[in-house]
Amino acid sequence: MPPSSAATDPQDSGSANSETSERPLVSDRTNSLLGVQIISSGSYVPDLVVSNEQLRDERGFDPDWIKQRTGILARRHAPPELATSDMAFEAAKIAIERANVNPADIDLLIIGTFTPDYCCPSTACLVQDRLGLVCPAVDLQAACSGFMYSLVTGSQFVATGNSKLALIIGADCNSRIVDQSDRTIAPLFGDGAGAVLMTRGEATQGLICYQLGSDGSGGPLLQCTSGGTKELNTAEIIAAGDHLLKMDGRNVFKWAVRVVQESIELVLRKTGMSADDVSLFLIHQANIRIVDAAMEKLGIPASKVEVNLDRYGNTSAASIPLCLDEAQQAGRIKPGDVLLMCGFGGGLTWGTALYRW
Repeated sequence: MPPSSAATDPQDSGSANSETSERPLVSDRTNSLLGVQIISSGSYVPDLVVSNEQLRDERGFDPDWIKQRTGILARRHAPPELATSDMAFEAAKIAIERANVNPADIDLLIIGTFTPDYCCPSTACLVQDRLGLVCPAVDLQAACSGFMYSLVTGSQFVATGNSKLALIIGADCNSRIVDQSDRTIAPLFGDGAGAVLMTRGEATQGLICYQLGSDGSGGPLLQCTSGGTKELNTAEIIAAGDHLLKMDGRNVFKWAVRVVQESIELVLRKTGMSADDVSLFLIHQANIRIVDAAMEKLGIPASKVEVNLDRYGNTSAASIPLCLDEAQQAGRIKPGDVLLMCGFGGGLTWGTALYRW
């Protein structure tokens, strides 16, 4: 029996919070932050590949349903000894080596994650220590938008001269927070990390136009509520699996297609640019049907969209930096190129930016 189509089907009915449905989803406010550049990137995924066929053999999931409804063929799962900080550390090491910089020169570390190793200390502090950095280090929690929020935050420090070399990481270990027996959510998620190093750049480089947004009324659509100060993880909660991620897939799908389309249209309109001016689209890898539906509405050809969710699934905050790193290593990004990055996820949150390389 395949998982419920409510997890991913755009044709299903339903709506988000009716009390806020009349309120504009995407504000007209945008910002610009130029004079910054990404000088290197790195990424890491665990070695363990979990294919759709394995999910069929081990859990009775329908591999064809997963492929047709999500575009995912496989995902990576971290073994028990590997945590979010370990993946972030590996991605950062690669970015540092490629940039050929001295780690001692890194003066800021921000990690976007909603699957930290611990409540305290932060995952960023763990990575800072392992890398031997002497700098402030902090986690930023915006779920699947975490890298976009972290990228914009780090860019602010660099653009103002308060950071000369910033390390920005998106990392999540999703396999630890989903019910692996739940066929509506377990096949969607994978684990991974991506990192970039940022410094001052030319006046035309950086964030041409961006928007960070949120809609807390949609929080219940995608949530993991226990384990905080509101609701402790009791034995009863854990036994019932209520400490794990819950998702209203039907309404998340509808919201995601809308916010991707509207926020992309906004940043293009504000800059007087068109999709033709964008060299590459790096869209959060949640579901190929979300990406395809939004791109079709915007008239963007598939050839301009970086896709790796078929191999990795939804890696949350790692999604966009993983795409960016793979595109850069494949030679798809050149100086002067305009990239469009768009992340969206729990909160609800989103971050969309036009970025000149």
